[in-house]
Formats: sequence, C-alpha cells, structure tokens
Amino acid sequence: MPQKLSRIAGAVAAVALGGIALHDLFQRDHAILRNFPLVGHFRYWLESVGPELRQYIVTDNDSERPFTRDERRWVYASSKQENNYFGFGTDNDLEQTPHYVIIKHAAFVEPVDEAPPDSEQQVPGAKILGGGHQRRHAFRPSSVVNISAMSFGALSGPAVEALNRGAGIAGCLHNTGEGGISPHHLHGGELIWQIGTGYFGCRDVNGGFVLERAVEQAQTAPVRAIEVKLSQGAKAGLGGLLPAAKVSPEIAGIRGIPVGRDCVSPPYHRAFADVDGLIDFVEKLADATGLPVGIKSAVGEGAFWGELAARMATRGEGPDFVTIDGGEGGSGAAPLAFADHVGLPFMTGFPRVYRTFLQAGLSADVTFVGAAKLGFPQRALLAMALGCDLVNVAREAMLSIGCIQAQRCHTGHCPTGVATQSEWLAGGLDADRKSVRAANYIRALRCELLRLGRTCGKPHPSLVGLDSFELIDDRLQGEPATALFGYDKGWGLPSLEDREAITELMAASGR
Repeated sequence: MPQKLSRIAGAVAAVALGGIALHDLFQRDHAILRNFPLVGHFRYWLESVGPELRQYIVTDNDSERPFTRDERRWVYASSKQENNYFGFGTDNDLEQTPHYVIIKHAAFVEPVDEAPPDSEQQVPGAKILGGGHQRRHAFRPSSVVNISAMSFGALSGPAVEALNRGAGIAGCLHNTGEGGISPHHLHGGELIWQIGTGYFGCRDVNGGFVLERAVEQAQTAPVRAIEVKLSQGAKAGLGGLLPAAKVSPEIAGIRGIPVGRDCVSPPYHRAFADVDGLIDFVEKLADATGLPVGIKSAVGEGAFWGELAARMATRGEGPDFVTIDGGEGGSGAAPLAFADHVGLPFMTGFPRVYRTFLQAGLSADVTFVGAAKLGFPQRALLAMALGCDLVNVAREAMLSIGCIQAQRCHTGHCPTGVATQSEWLAGGLDADRKSVRAANYIRALRCELLRLGRTCGKPHPSLVGLDSFELIDDRLQGEPATALFGYDKGWGLPSLEDREAITELMAASGR
C-alpha cells in the first residue's frame, strides 16, 4: 500500500510538473520561463527572497554594478506598473558617500495635479531640433527621454521590435544604432538613424559612403533626424566587429555586406578626416535630406571640441545636436581596458563640452543630448541642469523589456533573449507584451522628472538650474554643484525664448 501511494504521488507530481512546464513554454509574459521551463522559476523564487538573503550573506542594495538592485527594482516595477516606492527610508549612506547628490526643493511650489506613472502626458524638449540652422524638417521632440542607440545584431529582432513599439506607445524617439534600419525598427516608433563608420544602409561595395543611398534610406522609414557616430563611451576610439557567425542573410541584407563574413566597422570615417570635413559631411546630409543632423561622441582630448565649436561659430554651420556618451556607457562587447579606462565619465566630459559651446556662443542653437546611466530620475535631472536638453536610455530600456543584468551580452547567450541572435533564446521574448513595459518605463521616468521639477518650483525639468543641486562629502560639508562643475549662474538653462516657449506649452497641456 505505501509503495502504491508513493507511485501515485510520484505520478501526480510528474503530471503537475509537466503541466507547469507546458504552461511555461506557451505563456508569453516571461522569456526566462519560456526558454528554461521549471528551472526558470528558481530565478523568481530567489529574487523574491533576495531581501532576506541579502541581510546576511549577499551584497547590499547599492553594491552591484553597473546597476544596483535598487535601480533594477525601480525599472522593473515601473515597467510593470507595480509599486515603485521604497519603504522605511533610504538605505544609502548619505554621510559617508563622496559627492552624494542632493536636490534642493523649493519652499513653496505651485499647486498642480499629480501625473500618475502611467500618464500619457508628454514632456517635450525645450529646443527645436534643427531650429538653429533652420533645417527644412526641424521639429520639437515630443519627449525629453528617448531610447539610445542599440543595433539590430547587438540586440535580437524581438528586442528591437519591443523597443520600437514601446517608443511608438510612449511617443519618444528610437535611435537605430549603427547597424542600420531593419524591419524590426518599423513598428510605430519614430527613428534617429545613426550612421557609423561602416555606413550600413548607405554604402558601396567597398564600404564607402553613398549620399544617394542615404537619402533613399531616410525617405523609406520614419526618420526624424540623423546621428553621425564618431565614438561611443564603452569603447571610444575602437571600431566594431560582428563575427561571421552572427552575419545572417537578414543582417547582411540590412547592412549591405556579404553573408557569413566578419562585419568590421573601422575606428575612423572614410568620408571625412578633420573638423571642416565633418562639418561639410553634416551639411551635405542635412541639405540632401532636410533633416536635423547631429554627432555622437565620447569625450577624450579637448582640442577637437574647441576646434569644432570655433569652426561652427565662424562658418555658421555644423551639427544640429551633440550626443555625449560617458565612459561608463554600455556595449555588447568591449575590451576591459577600453570599458574601464577610455573616455571620460559623463559628469566629467559633458560639462567640458557644454562650456566650450556656450563660450563660443552656440549653446542656444545646438541641442545637447546625454547618455550613459541617465535612466534614473535624479541623474537625468542633474544632466539636464548641466545643459542636456534630452536624455537617452539604453541598458535601462533593456532592463524594462526583461534584461536581468546577466552580463553575457558578449557571448550571444543572453538568457532573456535581449542581446542575442539565437532563435531559441530570442523566441522567448514577446515583443508585443514587452513593448508595453518599455513604454511604461519611459513614461514613469518622464513623470518622475516632472515631479522633481515641480519640487524645485519649475513646470519643466529643463528649467531646473544647477543651483538646485548640492553635493555632500564625507565630512558632511555641502558643495554647490555650480562650484563643483565650474558653472556660472544661468549656465545649463535654455535660452529665454525657449524657456518662455516651454513654459507656455506645459501650461497649455493642463499640467
């Protein structure tokens, strides 16, 4: 009798486990469970008991890198429209953390309605992109938060589609990355088309730039602006390589390269080799397409930026926007020395570039975009106080669609199907459902920026000045952010005309 009961219990357990496995395979909410039935549940169980375990044997909420548990939890909760509040006060050590950022709230703020995290309220940019050079298709970005450059090839097709659909829902811009415009980018989100050194989508058989192909490409997709990539933070000064094994017929067709051969992006542009050549290239693209054209770069030696600003001021031409990527930015793969030691951190590099353009009299005509771990409200607001008009999010957007910071991007074996070309792993990511989470995250970040702006007595985050920030050292002494970054009063703010325009726009929106 006991043996019979044991067999029955075993059979029931097997049926139950089989049912759970089948459910895991066919459900579409969690890529981990679709790719790893049954076993994947341990990940969620460990996550659920994480706070208890961490009290005794694991790192605290702010120790992990590149993103802490608290940061990841905020993104996950925001993307799922769950409670993204934290209880029992901060667990940060405010008294022992050098340069701990404090936002100084206003004593009296205007009474306004709260915008919930899932609000469809837009927070537009304070500047007209391309307005300084009067481009034919200049426009005001409808969102101060946008999705940063991540190529199809580095990310899976479903991941790119999820981000693009999410951009469409949230009303923000989606940067294609240097890998070109793919069918996965055409699901409702408007695009910033990035052109890198490989000129993918606008190249000849030898890898040279072809203007006519660039114009055709820009006209066959919802491209609102073009970004010329000089370098990126995680591997500044280094070209890119997509191994032959990843160069599928689909990727080869999109990039205009042979199937099954290494795809190399050189560390330099063939179309220009100096500052005047760069300005000529930008103007040629802008004249042919009518679109705003900008550049993206990490910050290294300063002579380039001084020469660029000086030549732009003299010629009255040049990039409509400048995207600055910090050395702490992400990449699918990079040599350790490049990831750790090449390129200035954003909070060091961006102020240098902004000051250079401001002193050349160009800050009102150029739109400044920041990238590198700016996908959190306090960092995004500080970046905007430093002079950013827009912020781009990349890895934070990946977290919103399921990334668990496994840090296996360089292997092609991302367990959540985000940074891989494996059909099996990518198949676990449901683009339709994950797109809603990406949109929820973008909206939540915009909402928090609005709330922080109001806390400082301003109706729009771009109007919060650097004097609203103070940095606390380990001796409990506060240093005004203006002094730390070497800013004079009023630096970092839009022009008076743009401030008035955005204030009226926000008032008209009813928020």
